Amino acid sequence: MKFLVLPGDGIGPEIVASAVEVLQAADRRFGLDIHLDYEDVGFASLKKHGTTLREEVLDKARGYDGVILGTQSHADYPAPEQGGRNISAAFRVQLDLYANVRPARTREFLRSNMAPGKTMDLVIMREATEGFYPDRNMSRGWGEMMPSPDMAISVRKITRHCSERIARRAFELAMTRRKKVTAIHKANSFHMTDGLFLECARNVAKDFPEVAFEDLLVDASTAYLVRNPERFDVLVAENFYGDILSDLASELSGSLGLAGSVMAGDQLCCAQAQHGSAPDIENQDKANPTSMILSVAMLADWIGEKRKSEKFRAAGQAMHAAVEKVLANPETRTADIGGRIGTKAFSQAVVAALGR
Repeated sequence: MKFLVLPGDGIGPEIVASAVEVLQAADRRFGLDIHLDYEDVGFASLKKHGTTLREEVLDKARGYDGVILGTQSHADYPAPEQGGRNISAAFRVQLDLYANVRPARTREFLRSNMAPGKTMDLVIMREATEGFYPDRNMSRGWGEMMPSPDMAISVRKITRHCSERIARRAFELAMTRRKKVTAIHKANSFHMTDGLFLECARNVAKDFPEVAFEDLLVDASTAYLVRNPERFDVLVAENFYGDILSDLASELSGSLGLAGSVMAGDQLCCAQAQHGSAPDIENQDKANPTSMILSVAMLADWIGEKRKSEKFRAAGQAMHAAVEKVLANPETRTADIGGRIGTKAFSQAVVAALGR
């Protein structure tokens, strides 16, 4: 199995190194036969090549079994015409990694940011290739414009194809969980765009009679995430809503640093931590690598399912379990969640737990 590793910006190289260390431990235990290749993206690529993402890196990624992508400081990149390319967006659109899968759950041994007694165990299926994002809703040009210095306009694209396939992935996932899907929308205001998304979700629901289906306004869903998160299993949302709700859910459940994330297509999957690049703690051995490690574990899960590989299924499960064992011990937690150890010590603890 060939993986392409792209360390990225800020704490990206550190947490990617931790995740790779755990992956290599899983390789030794389960015989995954993994080969790793590395390429620069982000500021390292900008310095060397004049762009944060070379087209040849994207083309190269198509030939791999999986991609491990570190964090990016894209808000600090120069303008696109000066080489500041949004790496995540390019991967999602050009490699058709349309499903951004973002779980969020509480752990009884860690403090959450919810009311006492409240628990959460859900997955947000976010469509990642269209929506309000101006860099991915036009075949040419940009989806935002300023007709005058005092007027700005943004265009949103919603298609039946993309809405139906993300809905189908959500229902398929729900069949492996608690068999409930909630479609998030604002069709009472966006009659055509969110109306089309909701229509597609309802049509797909007919193919899954075993799955309970509901739809919910996006503003109401934020209230329910705080008040009654237990009602949710799998949420399916267009790009913009899914982006916001996944951050809210993860932070409510404990921290953005505690949940994995993948960008998945039909042929390729990319592991990517949910959080940002945190340049303020770069190279200080302070970063919590949990999200990146769990993202790589989700990549192993995806390969296990797609390739019918029992080795990768077992490896993914073992990586998840090892992280849980380490987090359950207050002595092996990073400072952001009340512990005292650093990035390297945390990954070493996960490797040790994986070995056991």
